[in-house]
Amino acid sequence: MGALTPLLLPGMLMLMCGLLLHAPSRHGARVKKPNFIIILADDIGWGDLDANQGEGKSNNTPHLNLMAEQGLRLTDFHSPASTCSPSRAAILTGRYGLRNGVTHNFAASSVAGLPLSEVTLPRLLQKAAYHTAMIGKWHLGHNGPYGPTSRGFDYYLGVPYSNDMGCTDAPGYNLPPCPACDSALTRSHERPRDCYSKVGLPLMENSRIVEQPLDPWTLTERYASAATRIIHAARQRGRPYLLYMALAHVHVPLTPPPAPDASGADVFAASLREMDRLVGAVKSASDAADKDDTLILFTGDNGPWERKCQYSGSVGPFVGKWQRSRGGGSAKQTTWEGGHRVPTVAYWPGRIPANTTSSALLSGMDIFPTLLSLAEVSPPVDRRYDGIDATNVLLHGGQTGHEFLFHPNSGAAGRFGDLQTVRTGTHKAFYITGAAEACGGATGRPQLHEPPLIFDLQRGEAEETPLRVGTPEYRAIAERVARGREALLWDIATDGSVSTADYSANASAAPCCEPTRAACRCNAHTDTHTDTHTDTHTHTIG
Repeated sequence: MGALTPLLLPGMLMLMCGLLLHAPSRHGARVKKPNFIIILADDIGWGDLDANQGEGKSNNTPHLNLMAEQGLRLTDFHSPASTCSPSRAAILTGRYGLRNGVTHNFAASSVAGLPLSEVTLPRLLQKAAYHTAMIGKWHLGHNGPYGPTSRGFDYYLGVPYSNDMGCTDAPGYNLPPCPACDSALTRSHERPRDCYSKVGLPLMENSRIVEQPLDPWTLTERYASAATRIIHAARQRGRPYLLYMALAHVHVPLTPPPAPDASGADVFAASLREMDRLVGAVKSASDAADKDDTLILFTGDNGPWERKCQYSGSVGPFVGKWQRSRGGGSAKQTTWEGGHRVPTVAYWPGRIPANTTSSALLSGMDIFPTLLSLAEVSPPVDRRYDGIDATNVLLHGGQTGHEFLFHPNSGAAGRFGDLQTVRTGTHKAFYITGAAEACGGATGRPQLHEPPLIFDLQRGEAEETPLRVGTPEYRAIAERVARGREALLWDIATDGSVSTADYSANASAAPCCEPTRAACRCNAHTDTHTDTHTDTHTHTIG
């Protein structure tokens, strides 16, 4: 046969793409590759989902409640860590921070990010002909090769780190309240703790700054518009897609429209309702485009930030009474249940049974192997993983999750990343306890526990009364936990693909579109058009 003419090549390429996207499954039937929408809320509590609290509690999340009625509510689902960067790194790699190297947060001035040796979920799906897009908070490195479009995403629109890590002209609700950029610069000696003032909060599209400081009050609409365009563009191209949405909600500063003028509780509730409307808009766009072939998973990166008082969420019944009686907070930055048990809903019409719940012990790390399994993509075999394939739980009503789930220290006690708390069955063992700062400023003293402090969550989800040391039940659980912990630590120690993150910082590494202007002010290109194919803006990072 002679060489193919240029006129035949496009048709052949389209045919090959069609064969790849509709290839035979492992069971022989031809199936369309599924689409994936992962929605990650920020600093959301287990109790912030109405459906978790029961009827009559509140009406802040009607769209999520409907999604739960039409899908699956996971009641024992945990963020991989109880703070931002480690949780996100584990979600995208399927590995604990002690393997992927990310054990605490990156800063606006961080020169690096998620180690380049780590293989991400979007990279693997991208290689399998998926269109991959991200909207929202990245927080895994923003310079050069560490940004989202260098780690497997075809398109990115969002803030490179937390929405409180830069000043804005119209600050939202925070505690303490942060001044506007210009005011913060002229009165820096009066700037409250945690109010960033030198660099404006940037909005980035792909690897370029399109607005600095961004207007946080417009972020929700921008994200909703971008998500809708991405979903419809993927349908028009006939390609499966991964859309990862890492929301600003409900991390301070809160910017709910219209701005409430009453109590902080009203502000937080309005922010929850706005987040819920955004989720509803994304679900509606997905349903209209490709309802039967799209899995939507909503979850959180960690629990509420307690020291923000009225601007933080609800842990529900998981209040960590043992710790609270000794001072300090027991949510974000701790390994108490309130720090990592997060509201989670999975929706896939025709595939996930409607109005179901599962108490399987699962983690955000399981997203990595589960989505790869559903897409029939194999992960690299040169490294070890900690997530499990939860397909049976999602699609077939399975109730079996992790045999052991480890919760790493995220700032309250011990070294960052230490696997200091172990869950097995309904029992939870603490080798170290500690507290984060509570509303009002109280902190608890870190304590070592040898033998470990063990709670039975079935008897008391508030983690108030530990098992009595020396009882047969205690001895059996302690021995089981010790074996599981030692096995994991040995597995990590002998893993030939453990990464180390570079946490060095330099002021010049902060995203800045105009270094000669205060707060790096740049108002060009504020009308971001969300071009999912090209990168045409002019301000470059790194």
